[in-house]
Order: sequence, then C-alpha cells, then structure tokens
Amino acid sequence: MGLISIKAPLQVRLWQALGFKQRGDRINGMKLTEWGKIKARLVQMDREELRERTRQEFRKRADGVLSRLGFDLAQGVPNSSARNWSAQERGRFFWEPASTDSLVALLRQRLPDQAELIVKRAEKLCRHRFDLLGYGDLDYGATIDWHLDRVHEKRSPRKLFYKVRYLDFDEVGDSKVTWELNRHQHFLTLASAYRLTGNLRFVDEILRQWRHWQAENPYPIGINWASSLEVAFRSLSWLWTLHLLEGSRDVPDFRNEWLRGLARHGRHIERYLSTYFSPNTHLLGEGVGLFFLGVLCPELARAEGWKSLGWDIIVRESERQIRDDGFHFEQSTYYHVYALDFFLHSAVLASMNNIPIPHSFEQRLEKMLNALCLLGRCGTPPRFGDDDGGRVFDPCRNRAEHLLDPLATGATLFQRSDFKSVAGGLREETLWLLGAEGVRRWDDLAASPPPMNSTALEKSGFYLLTTDNPPAQLVFDGGPQGAQSGGHGHADALNICSQRVAPFLIDPGTYQYVGKNADRDLFRGTAKHNTLLVDSADQAEASGPFAWKRLTQTRVEQWIQNPAFDLVTASHDGYQRPPEPVIHRRTVISLKNGICLVRDVVEGQGRHRLDISWHLGADMQQLEANVFRVQGEQQGLAIVPLEGSGWEQELRKQAWSPVYGQKAPATVLNLGTVADVPAEFACVLVTLADARPAARSLTRIAANDSGAAVTAYRYAEEGRECFFFFATPKRPWRQDLVLSDAEFVCWCRSTGSSDHLLLMSNGSYTEITGGPELRCQQAVRWAELVVQDGRRSLRSSNPEAATGAG
Repeated sequence: MGLISIKAPLQVRLWQALGFKQRGDRINGMKLTEWGKIKARLVQMDREELRERTRQEFRKRADGVLSRLGFDLAQGVPNSSARNWSAQERGRFFWEPASTDSLVALLRQRLPDQAELIVKRAEKLCRHRFDLLGYGDLDYGATIDWHLDRVHEKRSPRKLFYKVRYLDFDEVGDSKVTWELNRHQHFLTLASAYRLTGNLRFVDEILRQWRHWQAENPYPIGINWASSLEVAFRSLSWLWTLHLLEGSRDVPDFRNEWLRGLARHGRHIERYLSTYFSPNTHLLGEGVGLFFLGVLCPELARAEGWKSLGWDIIVRESERQIRDDGFHFEQSTYYHVYALDFFLHSAVLASMNNIPIPHSFEQRLEKMLNALCLLGRCGTPPRFGDDDGGRVFDPCRNRAEHLLDPLATGATLFQRSDFKSVAGGLREETLWLLGAEGVRRWDDLAASPPPMNSTALEKSGFYLLTTDNPPAQLVFDGGPQGAQSGGHGHADALNICSQRVAPFLIDPGTYQYVGKNADRDLFRGTAKHNTLLVDSADQAEASGPFAWKRLTQTRVEQWIQNPAFDLVTASHDGYQRPPEPVIHRRTVISLKNGICLVRDVVEGQGRHRLDISWHLGADMQQLEANVFRVQGEQQGLAIVPLEGSGWEQELRKQAWSPVYGQKAPATVLNLGTVADVPAEFACVLVTLADARPAARSLTRIAANDSGAAVTAYRYAEEGRECFFFFATPKRPWRQDLVLSDAEFVCWCRSTGSSDHLLLMSNGSYTEITGGPELRCQQAVRWAELVVQDGRRSLRSSNPEAATGAG
C-alpha cells in the first residue's frame, strides 16, 4: 500500500481528533487556501514526522485541559522536605560563586567603558525603558505588559499558546519585539549592575519583574509559550542571573522559587521540540536550553534526561547544520554567528563539567570560527541572508560590527593568533565564559593577521577574492539559497560584497520579518542585492515570510585561484520561467592590483528589462561620478561601467537596514536597459587606497573578422591599461593584438615602462603582437607571466607543461 493511501484516512482522523471544524470558507479560522497548504504538507510527511507532530498536538490540548483543572505542570521540583543540593553538588557554571567579585573587578579594570555602559543600561531598565532589537528606548510604563509589541502598539491575545497566530501581524504585531522583551536577557544587565555597584535596587527590580511575569504568563496561556526557542532563551537568562547573584550575602536565596519556573520551562521545551517545525537554530537553541537546565539544576526530576537529550541535540545539529567548509547551512552570516554562540557556550559548559566532547565537534567549531575569520579579515563581514537581531549573550551587540565577537573566545580556546587579530580586542562575553585564566591566555597569545590569499568556502558557495595593492576582499556568492525552504536565505544568487576595513559594497540587511507593508520581501528580494535583476522580478518567488516556492539553483562553473589573479564563473536558474526563460551567468576576474572586472551574460530569448544595482556602504560618499570614498578617510571604490552600451545610469538613495527594525538611507548606483536576449554587460570595480578624481574608462574592442566568437574589453586609467578577452574554448582566435586558443586572456601593461602581466585560462598559448607571449605543451587551467623591472616570472597550474615565455 502506498504512503499517500496510508496517510489519507489518518489525516481525516487527525483533523477530527484535534478538533478542526469547517465553517464556510474557513477551518478553525484559517482560509481554505491556507488549510490546503497544510493538507499538502501533511501528505509530504513521513511516518515519524506525522507521529511526532500528532503527539505534540495532543499534548498541547492536554496541557490546556490540565491547566484549566488546576494541575501544576512544574513537575519534578523538590519540596520543602527535600534535601538541599550544595553548590559543589550542582553542575559547575562558567565560574565559581567565590570568584564572581574578582571577575567583576577584572571587568571594571579591562573593559571600563563596558562596565559603565552596563550601569547606565540598568538605570534605564529600572524605569522600564528597553532597547529591543533595533528599537531604542521603548517605554513600557510603570507596569510592564509582557504581551505587548510596544513598537506597533499591538497586544497579543491571552489564549492557549498554540492558538496564538504569532506570525499574524494583525493579531500580535511583530512577535519578535514581544519575544525579545520576554527573553529576560536584561536580567543579566541588572544583575551585573548590582555586582558593579552593590546597589540592591537592581536585584529588587529583577525579582519584581520575575514575579510579575509569572503572574501575567500562567502556563500555557499566551504568546510567550508559543515558541520553544523563546522558552529556552528565557531559561538561559534565568540561569545566568542565578549564577551572577549566587554567593552574595545581601541577596535573598530565591533559587527554589525560580526552580519551579525552570522546571515548567524544561518540561515545555522537551514536549515541544522543533524537531520538524523549524529544525535549525530553533532546535539547536532548545537543545542548549535543555542541556543547561540538566547540568545546572540536578534538583529537578528530569535533569539527567534533559542533559542527555540536550547534548545529543547539540552534537547532532553541529553535524547536520554546519557544512564541511564551516559555514551554517542557512546561508546567513548572522545565523552562522547565532549558531556559533550556541555551540561555544555549550562546549565550554560541557568542558567545565567533564562531559566528553567529540573531536569532530571541536573540529566543526574551529571550522565555524575559521569561516567567520575569513569573512571578517578585511573588516566587518558581509551580512548575507537574514539579520535576526538577537544574540545569545548580549542582545545589544547585534550590529554587523559585533559579528566578530565569537572570535575572541575562539582565539583563547583554540590558541589561534589569527582569530585574535581579527577579533581586535577582548570581549565581556569571553571574560565571563573563560574567567581570569581565559583572560590570561588571551593576553599571552600574540595576534597575527591571517594570510590574505584568496580562498573559497566551496560547500557554501562563498568565494573570497583578495587584492594585494591595496589590501581588500571581495566576496562572491555562488552558493545555495539556503536549507530546507530557504527561510533565512535571500534571492541573491551571484551577489557581490566588498570591504577594505570599511564596507564598500553591502548586503542591505533584513529590516523586519512581518508587517503591513512589503518590506520583508523587498529586503530579501533580488533588487536589494548587488546582482542582476530581470524584468523587475525576484530570482525566487516568496511563499510566506520564511519560505520560497522554489529555491534558485546556482552552479559554479569555474574557480581559478592563483598568485596574480582569481576567476570565478557561476550561473543560476532563477529566471527559468515561462514564457521567455533566461539564464544569468556572471564572471568575476579579480587582479591583485585592485582591478576587478564583472561580466554579466543573459542567455535565452525575448526582450527583457535588465538592471544591475551596486549598493554602497553607509559611509561611502560620492567624490565624483562613479567614484566613492569612505567618509573621513582616503580609501574608496570606483565603479566604471561599460561605455556606449546603451545602459542608463542612475544614482539613487534607498533604504538599508543596519539592524533589525531600523532603516537608514544609502547610495545605490543602478545600471539598466531594455534589451533583446542574449545580452551582456561589463563593469570594472577598482579598489582605491587613495580615492581621487581620475580619468577611467571601460570600452568594448571591436570584433575582428576571424570567425571566432570573442568578446573583448579595454580598461584604461592613468598609468595603466588592461585588456580582457572571452572566447569559445579550444578554438584558435585572433582579436586586435592577441592570438590565442585560451578561453580567457587578460593582458595588463603599464604606460611608460616595460612591465606586463599576461594571464590565460583553459588554453595552451597566448601571443601579443610586439609584446609578451605564453606557451604550454598542452592546455592548462591557468598560466601567468609577470614582467616587472626586466624580470620575468612564469607560473602555471601545470608547471611541467609550461614551455616558455617571451
């Protein structure tokens, strides 16, 4: 019997058992079209998923009934007659209670500005003014409404948690705002402020808020029980707060009181794991919550089970969610750091409690750190994919410049001098996680900049092209759109970001997940990225805020990395749609001298609107036409489009999002045309150590009558010129002064000198009339000839095949 025929009657029984009823065009309040999607999804489930989802649905309804009957669901809490567990018998936190004061003194000594900021934030928190995500100074009044999205002035209904439609803006506003408040990470700020000042007012505020929250959030009512990840975050905050305050003579012992709440949280997380609903950072965070509860609360009856289950989830998800190159499978820089924080905290706690850590887990952790180090070695890492706005330790460190924070802890754990160099300085998080000994190891570790060679995170499709003069990095995205439904990936295939200390070309961020307007789809859409837009349509069609109807498939066709140049070619099928499907192919050639040619080819048929946008960093200011400089600095970028192409050029001001919930203006250079396909366009990006007005041009070289299909460009600026040739492979051709059989040739020369650079790929020879030549016994992937100050240097992918250079 087939799978579908087995499930069909089971669906009916499941819907009836769960109380689903149809009234008119709605089923339990959902439109029939929405319900159709659910039915289609049910058919796709295997037996285990269907079993687990059914089990959870019955549990939700059972919990609702039990709560109405007055049952206390905080199971396994020790009563007043149970023995007290000493701090020595309980699991070890990141530091011992006796060392809290010395760590606070170390914080004040090493990070005085941070210590001062903590106290200032705590003063605001006592007035119930919160900084949540990108929204600052939100006033929640004298009595905090824990169900309120203050930004949009929407209050979520107080009904059974599984009935709250937390993605419905009309019903709850932006649930992320409400949840961010209810993570209670601000308790850590209040507790730290008490430790820094000795002012018990901060402790009183914590206890007052905690007890008020218990009264306002009876289990299982309301939005604050609707996400198991949020329940896990809140558990972690309470545990951190308990340990920050533990051992202080002036603070009353409230551990047993809080254990009831922690027991209820642990039970909820275990019963409603996101095993199938959102098996990514949601499931990982829930595993971390269970692990911490199990290790640190042995008084609770399920502690051992939670510790084992949580650690199993953490280790398993490290293998499933992290690609072999070390990057997180959701194709989001922010979510990569999010997951990395979870793994780092868990690894340190496991080590503190003598829990064996698999060697493969440590290797993946170091690979994750290494991937982040590579992306950030020239400054702020590009923010590919969604920007969530939350953090595991300090929620206020949620800007792009804070994404390198984990490298400080990673440098100390793995004794990596390159991690320390890129991190730049000690972080408060590292101090608390690793203690005084960790700070000493950080101090003893010499910082050493990472090598600036080009490289790739090939499984994730990120190609990092570096230049020597001046030092800079361009990151090309030739990877998948994301994992599963691509919920946190963007429609950004073949996107380019670049930086040299400051961001030059950026990914404009996320802004928000839900809302009345179309900002969610706008910010994750193709037009907001540095790639080609066809007919004003996104490469992929959105299906709700966290899914796409079909993921764009990207294929990297060529990747060449060598001392003088790097070349990457990739294509995608995002525009393979009727009635006139097209393919977009992009080639990026990056020379070590700072010149980068970007060639876009559109294959197919018909007449189409074509647009390429270059989104400039917020600090980039226009110096002259197509030349931009970082505000207050000399460095900058020139964007040199192809002359005479018929593409119109427009400089615009558009919104970008520096952090979740914020918009700010930024400059965008748009190049566009309406053309018959096939069509192509080229542009040169020039990284400048000293941006100043200068004559620069990119022109197309007229084709010869040689019969070969050759496209050629000439880039010229004061003191140098470069020629780029693209030809049909394995066929001899002649174009202007060049004779070759290579697929690609680049020839650069300095005016007024005999210096030359001659490059070729996928060929056996290249001759320049009256100039240098390259010859190999057979076709090679690449070969290069550098002539400088009369000295010649010949290199090839196959040194034995290189026969000579003239």
